[in-house]
Amino acid sequence: MPIFEYQCEDCGTKFEKLVRGGTAVACPSCGEQHLRQEYSTFAARGNGAAKEPASMAGGCGAGMCRTPGLCGRN
Repeated sequence: MPIFEYQCEDCGTKFEKLVRGGTAVACPSCGEQHLRQEYSTFAARGNGAAKEPASMAGGCGAGMCRTPGLCGRN
């Protein structure tokens, strides 16, 4: 079952939802079903050691940090 990211077009809430095929999704804040599916990012792990330490790897994930400064990287 894939995890999808949504944004409510009524109240603006962003959320993730584990969805089975054909399941209706509603906003957890207002209960409306006027949703826009957002682009999701994913993480992959390769075999072998990292080429540079995590502290030197750059920003958060795909650069979509919602809380800049919290992790000390931004």
